[in-house]
Amino acid sequence: MLAALSHINAMLVPGETLEAYAVQRRIFALTRRRILVAATSGRFIAVPRGMFGGFTPIDMRWQDIEDVHLRVGVLGADVAVRAMQREDLASAGHAGGTLGATGLRKEQAERVYRVCQAQSQAWREKRRIRDLDELRAKSGGLQFGASPTTGASGPADVGGGDPVARLQRAKEMLAGGLITDAEYESIKAKIVDRL
Repeated sequence: MLAALSHINAMLVPGETLEAYAVQRRIFALTRRRILVAATSGRFIAVPRGMFGGFTPIDMRWQDIEDVHLRVGVLGADVAVRAMQREDLASAGHAGGTLGATGLRKEQAERVYRVCQAQSQAWREKRRIRDLDELRAKSGGLQFGASPTTGASGPADVGGGDPVARLQRAKEMLAGGLITDAEYESIKAKIVDRL
């Protein structure tokens, strides 16, 4: 399984880090090859070994994951992640489904589950903010009961100017890693509110 772990590290894209992994206990792999699951900063990866060697990684991006389940038994633990059935612009063509493994080492599976839950909750909040922005845009950008904002509150809002240019600058800052997704969404909402 160390070879599978080295393959996972080799598959990581720049900026992605391995947060936790879990190996299937040997007793659960008597009739088939062992499996390894990993939670990275960008996705959930399952690596089942081939019958004659080699590995076939299967992964799900955190933004596509809807729910995560953990079941701890006497001999091992099971982790399963379920992808959303709905599509958005980034996941068009991806089908929903479940990915996971049974009979994992308990402590390792619990670490993977914690990372999965944290990522799932973070993306759930990002989707909620995006949905609110879309509803706000559909309603003409009006917010009843909210006080108007004054002054600059984010890096892309400094100096006023063309809203399209400010939004483009915020996108560049997000792509460059200067601001987080949440900060970008906040800046975008403020720019849209001022239209």
